[in-house]
Order: sequence, then C-alpha cells, then structure tokens
Amino acid sequence: MPRTRPSRAEYADFQVMTTRWQDNDVYGHMNNAVYYEYVDACVNRWIMNSGTLEIPHGPVVGLVVETACLFHESLGFPDPVDCGLRVGRIGNSSVWYQVGLFRHGARLAAAEARFIHVYVDSRTRRPVPLPAEFKTALAEIHRP
Repeated sequence: MPRTRPSRAEYADFQVMTTRWQDNDVYGHMNNAVYYEYVDACVNRWIMNSGTLEIPHGPVVGLVVETACLFHESLGFPDPVDCGLRVGRIGNSSVWYQVGLFRHGARLAAAEARFIHVYVDSRTRRPVPLPAEFKTALAEIHRP
C-alpha cells in the first residue's frame, strides 16, 4: 500500500542544509547513511538553538536509541536540503523526533525519519526526567 508523503505544513521548524560533493554515492544520489547525518544535525542544531541544554558538556545528554527512515525520492549534491522538524511524542525521559528531508523548496518530503533520544545523566548514563525548560521548548514543536 502506498504511503502518503508528509508535506511541509506538518513540520514546525525548518533548517536549510548545504549538501556536499562527498554526500553522493557512485549512483549519483545521496547515500542513505548521509540522510541520518542530516537528521542528527537537524535535531541537535534545534536543541542547541533552543538554549535549554548544554551541548555537549551539560549534566543531561540525549542518546539515540532508535532510528528509521522512509525514502521517497533521491536527494543529493548540489541541491540544498530543507530539514523539517517536529516532535511526535514527549515522554518522561525520551523524545520522538520526526524529521522530513525536502528537496529545497519542495512541498512533499523526499524522506521522513524517526529519531528517538533517551535523555540521561551525563556521568551515570542513567535515564533522567526531561528538564522543565527543555520540555517547554519541545512542546512548541510537538505535532502528535
């Protein structure tokens, strides 16, 4: 059964990423592993811009525990990529980020990724409740 591709309107925050020559593989499109680099950068840039966690040396850090990506069309150098971000679920110590990767200016996502962080004490690596200020920022981009 064909899946409906998400549109720009379903995402709360956007960042434009510049593709690099090295992103393309021998088939002339962006290698699947590179999509995850863009997803990781999108999530962490938003966290840093929110000013709510001290990355990378704060008392609380997010560890990736699950990822998935559906690919709808190819992306690659030299086209910029628009990364749309939303939060699908806010737990006690976890966050489900959803990232849409769009060809620059396109209405429909070329790929849609899920990226789940569990937030832990940076020393013990044990799960901790999300800091209140961080949880408030997440709520602003929450789109269940």
